[in-house]
Amino acid sequence: MILLNNSHKLLALYKSLARSIPESLKVYGSVYHINHGNPFNMEVLVDSWPEYQMVIIRPQKQEMTDDMDSYTNVYHMFSKEPQKSQEVLENCEIINWKQRLQIQGLQESLGEGIRAAALSKSVKVEHSTAVLLVTEDILKLNASSKSKFGSWAETGHPDDDFESETPNFKYAQLAVSYSGLVNDNWKRGQNERSLRFIKRCIEDLPAACMLGPEGVPVSWVTMDPSCEVGMAYSMEKYRRAGNMARVMVRYMKYLRQKNIPFYLSVREENEYSRRFVGQLGFFEASCEWHQWICYPQNLVPF
Repeated sequence: MILLNNSHKLLALYKSLARSIPESLKVYGSVYHINHGNPFNMEVLVDSWPEYQMVIIRPQKQEMTDDMDSYTNVYHMFSKEPQKSQEVLENCEIINWKQRLQIQGLQESLGEGIRAAALSKSVKVEHSTAVLLVTEDILKLNASSKSKFGSWAETGHPDDDFESETPNFKYAQLAVSYSGLVNDNWKRGQNERSLRFIKRCIEDLPAACMLGPEGVPVSWVTMDPSCEVGMAYSMEKYRRAGNMARVMVRYMKYLRQKNIPFYLSVREENEYSRRFVGQLGFFEASCEWHQWICYPQNLVPF
């Protein structure tokens, strides 16, 4: 694999990946952040250049110092030939199989190569899926090969009526001081490693909230290093009042104004959330969201 660290090559890769949306969205979003300051210190590996078949995004070595930190030890993958992924993944220089880690991608066909490579390293794998949800404008990148968000079509966007503020409620940037609140209410979190990850996301990436009458967030949303929108939550006392809808509409408008791509995933059984985001202009993509959690046999499962 080749380390791609030239800014011109990374921009060319970013534009090229647009032609493979939605399957490439995980790496497309990661390359976006790498091209805009690289706040999570990630690096890009390709099997060849300028023609490539596989792209792997991983944290730089100095980031992956905690073998138990699966929030940091995350690899985002896209391949034009997923069936050939095994031989690449078995290379110890690409993935540190001695750590707890996650591999995320939007191609189910990557799974066979991931499982085979993990088995060869005596690594256990847990696979989970979710529904990938996108907006019409991001799919237009595929057709146009344009990568500038500001050029996306203004179609299918949610009604601006949601933006009207309610007395005693105020839309605001989510402050890092509320990382603990987000962590306590994130099902995948609620531990010290997840808290560190959340703090970085709020500090370095777009995050928004609705402040309630007491000046404390009652609804919020964040973004991860691959441009996936997540950790969205409303405090039980303030649910079904339109707060999350108002946050999401303002948040999406901000992302569009800043030319930041975005998408999200929802568990298939979560029918309420799927209907809710559908009202905001999201719809199910042609591929699914996939996560392979990997851990050596000598480490306790997640």
